[in-house]
Amino acid sequence: MAIFNLGSINIDLVYQVPHLPKPGETLSALAFSQGLGGKGANQSVAAARAGASCIHIGATGPGSEWLLALMSDYGVDTGSVTQLDEPTGHAVINVDPEAENSIVIYPGANRQISGAMVEVALARAVAGDSLLLQNETSAQQEAAALARARGMRVVYSAAPFDLAAVRSVLGHVSLLVMNEGEAAELRAAEGQLPAVDCIITRGANGAEWISAETEPLFMPSFRVEPVDTTGAGDTFIGTLVAALDLGLDRSSAMRRAAAASALQVTRPGAAQAIPAAAEVTAFLAAQGA
Repeated sequence: MAIFNLGSINIDLVYQVPHLPKPGETLSALAFSQGLGGKGANQSVAAARAGASCIHIGATGPGSEWLLALMSDYGVDTGSVTQLDEPTGHAVINVDPEAENSIVIYPGANRQISGAMVEVALARAVAGDSLLLQNETSAQQEAAALARARGMRVVYSAAPFDLAAVRSVLGHVSLLVMNEGEAAELRAAEGQLPAVDCIITRGANGAEWISAETEPLFMPSFRVEPVDTTGAGDTFIGTLVAALDLGLDRSSAMRRAAAASALQVTRPGAAQAIPAAAEVTAFLAAQGA
């Protein structure tokens, strides 16, 4: 099977700072780095590094060939990424000494993806394939509808949280992914969580898979010393969907996802910090898991 990902591709501009900026404060950064990022790209890299066949659907602007080269090096199929005149999306990321971050995103070309582009990319998908979605691109609703019509699993990360975006795709979603804050916002707006399978990530406190058909499945996190938490949730989801695509059960898939995200936060950066499948296997063996 294969994983298709309608996802953002960003240039990450990462600043190590003594503390996260306060309103009106000017800070001198301690260090700077630039790399591949975006929730979509991170999830695609995680899925590919986990051993799945992953096709990324997205858009970049001029001069961003190096981003696609990096994705290809990680094993992602970038044949469905379109180059547009709009600048490539980018993210300004501040990371403090405790590995907490604050992020400002400029969407750029990610918001110029059309339903027609998605339709062309999904023409080669078959029933049983998976579609990943997040809230950093355009055409999510069209993609979700097309995917469900083709019998695909639709996994939707409701981040950055946007209630209107969630409502527009929810009828096509197989698995809804939120962090605790996003889940609280959705409950407040709707009165309850929707009647679809949901994964709620809780950072260092693990993650929970909630399903109407079975008992909730809780997966604790592995205790590590974090360096940079940027992309940890994306690593979790990309690895999880890859594991499901490769035939693992829910519990095993959640365990591998937790291990991958634990390893990822011990390294600086986002996509470049995502571990390969062999590293995750070795980590689990060392943990006795």
